[in-house]
Amino acid sequence: MTEATREAMEYDVVIVGAGPAGLSAAIRLKQLDADLNVVVLEKGSEVGAHILSGAVLDPVGLDALIPDWKARGAPLNTPVTEDNFYMLGEGGRIRVPNWPMPPLMNNHGNYIVSMGNVCRWMAEQAEALGVEIFPGMSCSEIVYGEAGEVRGVVAGEFGREPDGTPGPSYEPGMELLGKYVFLSEGVRGSLSKEVIAKYDLSAGKEPQKYGLGMKEIWEIDPEKHRQGTVTHTMGWPLGSNAGGGSFIYHLENNQVYVGFVVHLNYANPHLFPYMEFQRFKHHPMVAELLKGGKRVAYGARAISEGGWQSMPKMVAPGVALLGCSVGMVNVPRIKGNHNAMLSGKAAAEAAHAAIKAGRASDELSDYETEVREGAIGRDLKKVRNVKPLWSKYGLLTSLALGGFDMWTNTAGFSLLGTLRHGKSDAEATGKARDHAPIDYPKPDGKLSFDRLTNVSFAMTNHEESQPCHLRLADRDVPIAVNLPEYAEPAQRYCPAGVYEVVHEEGREPRFVINFQNCVHCKTCDIKDPSRNITWVTPQGGDGPNYPNM
Repeated sequence: MTEATREAMEYDVVIVGAGPAGLSAAIRLKQLDADLNVVVLEKGSEVGAHILSGAVLDPVGLDALIPDWKARGAPLNTPVTEDNFYMLGEGGRIRVPNWPMPPLMNNHGNYIVSMGNVCRWMAEQAEALGVEIFPGMSCSEIVYGEAGEVRGVVAGEFGREPDGTPGPSYEPGMELLGKYVFLSEGVRGSLSKEVIAKYDLSAGKEPQKYGLGMKEIWEIDPEKHRQGTVTHTMGWPLGSNAGGGSFIYHLENNQVYVGFVVHLNYANPHLFPYMEFQRFKHHPMVAELLKGGKRVAYGARAISEGGWQSMPKMVAPGVALLGCSVGMVNVPRIKGNHNAMLSGKAAAEAAHAAIKAGRASDELSDYETEVREGAIGRDLKKVRNVKPLWSKYGLLTSLALGGFDMWTNTAGFSLLGTLRHGKSDAEATGKARDHAPIDYPKPDGKLSFDRLTNVSFAMTNHEESQPCHLRLADRDVPIAVNLPEYAEPAQRYCPAGVYEVVHEEGREPRFVINFQNCVHCKTCDIKDPSRNITWVTPQGGDGPNYPNM
């Protein structure tokens, strides 16, 4: 079958991803010039469907973009009123006082929010200004110009058969072309990954580092609910096996966000991040809070943790990377949404100036300068050594040295300079023979749950007749290499049960990919020790449908 010819539409700016970065860029462009033609393409079934975040929001980005956000009804309804930090042991806890922490760690003035709802509200503001927003439109390809510049993207391709060939209902999608293209896909986006590789944007930078964030929303006993309370923990159950920690945020309506982050540079391939999360909820402090409550949602997403020294070059001819496509999370604060918004605003201002000057499809160097030298750079540079200290010296030493370094950086200098990350998270994975297996307790169905049960609470869905969006470079590697060398860790690092090794009597083991379960966390694209798995975007509208997350 010959593929149909694609139609093309021209815009001034094409934005991929309706998260906080992409929507901020769209809003700012129309604020600067109402006549600019701006389109936002979102792969989720609706704006906010694929947004997973803690989230405690620093409103500095929203203040800069829409100063009267409160009067406009932005869904920031729960200011932080109490800020707690604990070190956990298996049966107890130690409260870490707030006073020795650097000022940047203070959460007062911030808000506990649903970032999904914040993005839905931002989309309303953008559309009121004349921005075109198309949900359910995955961007499957980049369109390059004759000189190698990025000219646009292909969006809305549907109807391929499982083998990748066009089926009877095939729709080729459209080419959406722009003077500039903004990629705001979030962490490890497939188009961003392609652009970074094509233009060698990571040259001279440290490898990006990641964590796996998992979250449940619980409705709890009203007598235990303390709206506005923020709690973070470190220590048990991870111990020396991995870096990471938890968050518990009390929002409105007797709901709490219960989340757990595991840094993906762990060495033991037997580690099971999802089960560490489930075990955490059995700590007496957490179990007492959740007792009598009800889990109402679940989700998971990779988090960029490399920070200042891992940010690639953000611009290439015709294209700019925004927000988590670059990696703008402040790791000790567990916050990146404010920087995502500021990056969208900065990219919009650079593109507006370029278009006004008659330019197109060149490098928006002013955007890169603003990110590195402006508010985002100042925010990330102060905490640049926290992650590498944690990775090299463990939790307790990193708390002391990292805290000291953040204090000196607040004063404008660092005795440590800028530390390196070293290995990628895939390279950090050790051999199974060098590490002991970990025995995890069986979920009890009350506080802890098996993966497949929890995945049903992510309301994820993929059309089964489409090609698998989790692609193996070599189909033999999982069984021939990863199973004997690493005990095939994909069985454990995936928080949605996508990958399994099936053992049947009288047959060789088989590697099975249940792509219908995928919640688009991208962990497999990051942690596979053979770097054999590539996540690409499935057809539009597929994936999780997170409620209020």
